[in-house]
Order: sequence, then C-alpha cells, then structure tokens
Amino acid sequence: MGIIGTIFIGLIVGLLARFLKPGDDSMGWVMTILLGIAGSLVATYGGQALGIYQAGQGAGFIGALIGAIVLLVIYGLLRKK
Repeated sequence: MGIIGTIFIGLIVGLLARFLKPGDDSMGWVMTILLGIAGSLVATYGGQALGIYQAGQGAGFIGALIGAIVLLVIYGLLRKK
C-alpha cells in the first residue's frame, strides 16, 4: 500500500481511535485525524520494518489503530500539563 492509502487508512483509524479511547477528548476532529494518520504511518512502516507483518495484512490495520490510540493518550497527557 502506498503513502496515499496509508493516509486514507489513517483518517479512518483516527476516527475509530477517538470512539474507542475512553475519556473526554476536548481536541477537535482535525487533530484527531492528524494523530490517526501519524499513528497509521508509524505503525504501518514501523511494523513492516520490524518484520511483525507484511504490507496488506490485517495486522497492519490493527497496529495502526493501536498506534493511534497510544498517540491520542500521549497527546491528552501532554495537553493536561
């Protein structure tokens, strides 16, 4: 999957991560989508570089979702300080 596909998946992952992450998020939708794209990029290319999964596998989507949730949590913790 190319970079455009990864960004598109990141849009979807960002929205899903926002719904799955517990707690009240005061950030806007744009920031949520950007963090979803970042989580998708890191998880997709990081997981492939580490040999966890290959391009096009379903584990990449799950990894991107987990990466986006982690970024949302970290962003929320940094924003509170």
